[in-house]
Amino acid sequence: MTKSTTALIAAGVALVGLGVAGSTRIPGGQSATPAAADIAFRNVRVFDGERVIPDTTVLVRNGRIASVGETAPDRTEVIDGSGRTLLPGLIDAHTHAFGDALERALLFGVTTELDMFTDHRFAAAMRAAQQQAGGAPGRADLFSAGTLVTVPKGHGTEYGLAIPTLGSASEAAAFVDARLAEGSDYVKIVYDNGRTYGLQLASLDPEMLRAAIAATRARGKLALVHPGSRRDAVEAIEAGASGLVHVFADAPPEPGWADGVRRAGAFVTPTLSVIESTTGVPSGSGLVEDARLAPYLTARERAALTASFPRNSTNIRTLAHALAATKLLHEAGVPVLAGTDAPNPGTAHGASIHRELALLVEAGLPAVAALASATSVPARVFNLADRGRIAAGLRADLVLVQGDPTTDIIATRDIVGVWKLGQRVNRRTAPAATSTDAEAVATGTISTFDSGETAASFGSGWQTSTDSLMGGTSTASMRVIEGGAVGTSHALELTGTLVPGAAAAWAGAMFFPGPAPMAPANLSKFSELAFWARGDGGEHHVMAFAARLGNMPAVRRFTPGPEWQEFVFPFDSFQGIDGSDLRAILFSAGTRPGPFRFEIDEVRLR
Repeated sequence: MTKSTTALIAAGVALVGLGVAGSTRIPGGQSATPAAADIAFRNVRVFDGERVIPDTTVLVRNGRIASVGETAPDRTEVIDGSGRTLLPGLIDAHTHAFGDALERALLFGVTTELDMFTDHRFAAAMRAAQQQAGGAPGRADLFSAGTLVTVPKGHGTEYGLAIPTLGSASEAAAFVDARLAEGSDYVKIVYDNGRTYGLQLASLDPEMLRAAIAATRARGKLALVHPGSRRDAVEAIEAGASGLVHVFADAPPEPGWADGVRRAGAFVTPTLSVIESTTGVPSGSGLVEDARLAPYLTARERAALTASFPRNSTNIRTLAHALAATKLLHEAGVPVLAGTDAPNPGTAHGASIHRELALLVEAGLPAVAALASATSVPARVFNLADRGRIAAGLRADLVLVQGDPTTDIIATRDIVGVWKLGQRVNRRTAPAATSTDAEAVATGTISTFDSGETAASFGSGWQTSTDSLMGGTSTASMRVIEGGAVGTSHALELTGTLVPGAAAAWAGAMFFPGPAPMAPANLSKFSELAFWARGDGGEHHVMAFAARLGNMPAVRRFTPGPEWQEFVFPFDSFQGIDGSDLRAILFSAGTRPGPFRFEIDEVRLR
């Protein structure tokens, strides 16, 4: 298997893990917001969302900004702002929220997330049960597109979620109405066949694109288009898109393109962080190494930030094209919004907004403009009139940082404190990976299957994994069958079909040893993986995923014949890993196209 092939598998599996980790978790509602104390930020530099006020006092009362520039009354809590800058709470204009994403985002100063695809029931619960009921002081606010507009086998269908899809242009109005009935705050439309990434995905045709945009705008909602290429972006603007939620990276911008976007009255969220990761460069690796952020990152976040999408010969994207397009957009006066596309590989909720701001500055935006892209600009574009600025009457969603990010954008990382609705957030540092993400394993037994179930003794279990994540059509299924390897009662049977044609082809079953899919587990007390197998006589693969390997799994081959045989692979034979940061083990069909079948049993670490 080539290096690019294994990288594709890793990226696909990482997406599976992220999707499974929280798609069904809906936190319960919170009680009414406790009364916030009166606070005065004194002698502080203020970036109010649009301009810099060099030395002033900001008074907060009852969760709102009472004044800017007035003297604080007695019995007010005073926070010294000398040498510090007060910012509006940051807005990440492109995320995918589930699980504890919103809680994690708040720790890094992101007080609002604009989600671009999640379970609409999760989004509804966030809005109704928490934001409207009590203000959700312990997490970022959420506004969401809910279910995106895509076609069968289009982008968005590859994550294992059962979502409706658009079949024709004539269905567009009813499709949009259904999304709005579910509670979508705006509508996201996918216009991307995956080819600039080296994938093959179905996509809307131009007529469907125009119909979906027209139906959305006719209902007074923003029509947001996800383009995959420069041509897609041009056609989306010509079709009337309110905005693009990615900038293109497959080609340099054509002369006059940015002026055309401005004349159309559209905006763009470049998502430079995730574009950097799609080129094979882990966008978040520098965040993990930054002492101002590192103590707050969990092991799962560190693993995500140091991962990336694969770089292969058919991936024609470059960060330089995206930076050049972003620069022209800013110079043309097009609203540019900061968005990270977290939690894709190379990103993490909250932390990645700080990388996105740095990349916007690298693209040519002044630091003040970059800060506006994460505060006042998205608030204005998405009609969030109560936030994004520091002005009397608005929400006291605030971030206090050491230094001056209006001249040095990296200073946003040096967070002194975060306030939501005037309440200070408890920014707890993350426990060490060995205590939170390493499963306490008494024995090395992963699964014997003798219960008749696909259960594991530790970790977050087994699931099938195929190249459908990358546009392939291979299939896989797993089931527990009678008859084990060493006189035991059951084994796990893996069957399916390996179909060539995608950028990578794989099909099999994956075990996650950590508390969440793809979270690292410290299993360094063991030195080898052992399992029994029998099968069709074809060459198959066992792959080890470790945080230190980034998005590249280490691959070993095994050939199960008709009789049970034990296979033993030392950890260090998987490119020298030691088990201290193991993320997953995948048993997959090999490279031979066509049907496959093999069984595994007594899967253990020793």
